Amino acid sequence: MALKIPKIIGHRGACGYAPENTIESILTAAEMGVEWVELDVMLTRDNVPVIFHDDTLDRTTNGFGNIADTTWADLQQLEAGSWFGESFAGAKIPSLEDALDVIIQKNLGLNLEIKPTPGREKETAEVALDVLSRIWDDHSRLLISSFQLVSLETAQEMAPDWYRGLLLWHDDLPPNWADIADYLDVVSVNISQQLATREMVEDIIDMEKAVMVYTVNDAQEARKLRGWGVDTVFTDVPDVIREAMFHVH
Repeated sequence: MALKIPKIIGHRGACGYAPENTIESILTAAEMGVEWVELDVMLTRDNVPVIFHDDTLDRTTNGFGNIADTTWADLQQLEAGSWFGESFAGAKIPSLEDALDVIIQKNLGLNLEIKPTPGREKETAEVALDVLSRIWDDHSRLLISSFQLVSLETAQEMAPDWYRGLLLWHDDLPPNWADIADYLDVVSVNISQQLATREMVEDIIDMEKAVMVYTVNDAQEARKLRGWGVDTVFTDVPDVIREAMFHVH
C-alpha cells in the first residue's frame, strides 16, 4: 500500500492560526480542511512522549528550563497558549496519545517528526513508536520523519513497514545525504525551503522519493515548487497555500 501524501501538510497543526503543537492547533487544521498535520514528538524526564518542538520550555509555555529535565506531571501544570494569543490561554502541551486520539477522531493523516533531545535519539523513537503501534493502524497515512539517523534506524528496525522520511536542514546538510536516504530506505526527503533549488528537487525525484518542502508560507513560492515537481509543502497557513495551489487564475 502506497503512502497517500497530500499536497499540503499543516505545520505543527495550523500554527499560523493557533499555538503550535497543541490540540487547538490540530483542531484548527482540521476545521480548515487540512488532510494531514505535522507534529514533533519529544520525551519528558520520565519518558512520556509529548508533542513539543524546542529543547526548552521558554518560548511556547509559561515554564522554563529543559523539557528533558521536566516530568510529565510538571508539564501538565504549564500553559502553552497565551504566548500566541489571549484566546488560547489555558492550552496544554499534549501527550502523543492525546494528540493521536484527536487526529484519529478528525480522520487526519500524520507526519510525526521524532525530535529527540541530544543523547535520546534511540529512546525517543522507541517510546513514540511503541505508542503509535498501539493506537495507529492506517499505514498509508503515517510518515515517521527525523533529522536523526539513529532515530530513523530505530524506526526501521522496530516498524519496518511504516514509511520513513529523512529531514534535511540547509545549515547542516550531510554531504552524503543521498546515501543516507538510500541506506534508511526512506520514501521521502523533507527539505527546508532554503535547500529547495530546482537541482536538489530534481535529484530527489531521480531517486524516486517524494519531495516535501518546509515551511512554505508564500503563495508564489508554493506555486514555483509545485511547478518543479515538489510533492508536498508544509505550511503554517494552509488556507493561503491551498488557494495558491488550487485556484490559480
